[in-house]
Amino acid sequence: MSPTATSFEMVSVRAPQQPTQGTTINVTSASFDDGGSIDMDFVFTGCGGRNQSPQLSWGGAPSGTKSFVVTCFDPDAPTGAGFWHWLVFDIPSSVTKLDAGVGKDRVPAGAKGASNDYGYPTYGGPCPPKGDGAHRYIFTVYALDIDSLPHATEKTHGAPLIFQMRGHVLASGSITGTFGH
Repeated sequence: MSPTATSFEMVSVRAPQQPTQGTTINVTSASFDDGGSIDMDFVFTGCGGRNQSPQLSWGGAPSGTKSFVVTCFDPDAPTGAGFWHWLVFDIPSSVTKLDAGVGKDRVPAGAKGASNDYGYPTYGGPCPPKGDGAHRYIFTVYALDIDSLPHATEKTHGAPLIFQMRGHVLASGSITGTFGH
């Protein structure tokens, strides 16, 4: 049987390993509401935005948390594997918020950026194909039981970064924004 457009729309992807604790991290943003639209300030420049990372705050990480990882992922990108927009790792456990714009050209003090699917170790905002409808941008915070991911660098991409977290995720939580044009 030859593939059809419909068969390509339904791709099953294995989720990352579940957290070891039952705790869910509470993630909020002053930049957008959960399930709400993402403002042009936080949209990629190629789509007319300012490409500033949104403000994020989190709380409720379990004891034993030694570092955090923050990601932004678009599961609706027409790539067959989604699209990684932001990957920040080795965030010290004392940090519980990222100010708006912090990911534009740098990462928070003590943290490191991994390579998004635009090819940069910084934030890359939403920019779905015109006419593709609204996409979901899932900002996830992971609490890890280690201070640092020893093999991650700014050249590490999303899937290998998530794999390196395997066995170290204590808890996670997310907030989702939408954007389409």
